[in-house]
Amino acid sequence: MDLAEFSAKYPIVKDLAAEKETFWLNPDYGKKEDVGLTQADLFDASARFDRFAPYMVAAFPETAASKGILESPLHKLDAMKAEITGREHYDFPGDLYLKADNELPISGSIKSRGGIYEVLKIAEKIAIDKHMLVYRDDYSKLNEPEFHDLFSHYGIAVGSTGNLGLSIGIVAAKLGFNTTVHMSMDAKQWKKDTLRSKGVNVVEYDGSFTEAITTGRKLAAQDPSVFFIDDEGSKDLFLGYGVAAIRLQKQLRDMNIPVDEDHPLFVYLPAGVGGSPGGTTFGLKTIFGDNVHAVFAEPTHVPSVVLGMATGLNAKISVYDIGLDGLTEADGLAVGRPSRLAGKVMKTLLFGIGTFDDSRVMEYTAEMMDTQDIKLEPSATAGFAALRQAQPYLAKQYNVQNATHIVWATGGMLVPESEHQRNYKIGKQLLDQQK
Repeated sequence: MDLAEFSAKYPIVKDLAAEKETFWLNPDYGKKEDVGLTQADLFDASARFDRFAPYMVAAFPETAASKGILESPLHKLDAMKAEITGREHYDFPGDLYLKADNELPISGSIKSRGGIYEVLKIAEKIAIDKHMLVYRDDYSKLNEPEFHDLFSHYGIAVGSTGNLGLSIGIVAAKLGFNTTVHMSMDAKQWKKDTLRSKGVNVVEYDGSFTEAITTGRKLAAQDPSVFFIDDEGSKDLFLGYGVAAIRLQKQLRDMNIPVDEDHPLFVYLPAGVGGSPGGTTFGLKTIFGDNVHAVFAEPTHVPSVVLGMATGLNAKISVYDIGLDGLTEADGLAVGRPSRLAGKVMKTLLFGIGTFDDSRVMEYTAEMMDTQDIKLEPSATAGFAALRQAQPYLAKQYNVQNATHIVWATGGMLVPESEHQRNYKIGKQLLDQQK
């Protein structure tokens, strides 16, 4: 690829290749286009989660308090809002909240929704096809030995930088599937160790996520008994993530937070391959329509979704094609090539994408601990960077005076304390240098 010629055709590529923080405003946002997924698809996914709630309680007692429903709280961030706007010298009207997917049961990340959902859908189909389950059954029976034996004749595989592998691996192994997670070099050692402790086969690669998922996909295709969960193109993953919007609607209503033309909702989501933020955004737009606006955040070293969407090439281009190294402290976002599905579905549903330097997420990680006593992994704080970048653009187009802002925290609960302390130390040192 001739980078100079390519940058002349797509000016944003020059800034991306230079690892410069930038904001891309989606020129197709708001246009009417069939995205290939419907409200009925979303409600079907929600109903499947409800059917499996008794199983979740039986197999994972930590879900008992929520009656087997995987959901996270919504925290108001008054102290964090004051801290970041004061330090970064900007302001925005409205209230700031954290969608704390770092507190989701089982794997403590946004990936719990999509990854676990697809595993459950596969298990349901097998059990029904074998005439061992019907829709009206109490699904807690799937925790019994006869089903564990049934699923042991099948495999589930996935390629992951960490969190998706944790979500899929833990639940698939618990059900009885022969489970394999293909993990890239970016995956943290503690995530690999956690999976192995659950009986999951972890295959490590010296290369990127693209190598891990491509090899995993090829190996799974050789065995008809193996189901490969494809983070680069699965509609089931997408729909599992999207169910969050249905739950968020009730949370906002219960907290007396209106969402309408005079009270817009702005949501800021970290983006790796694009599946989890894409599915979540699809759900949000399906439920809240024109009153919600989503913004993605990506590392300057791995801006895969914005590169794919801004050029229109989507999964046909990688950050390595423009000379980037793909390395970032936000390991959950270290994906060089975007989802085959995300860019296409997001073409008219996504407001824009901001890119951030790694120092920002390390600073936000420390500030969240200091101001709110909330521990997040660095990638989960990326939404704060997008929040800062998007404000001038949002203010030009919408009535922001009574807006609600939600930063989506994508992971952190299972992170070892030593890792939290390491991230906090780095963040505090960066903050101290600014004084």
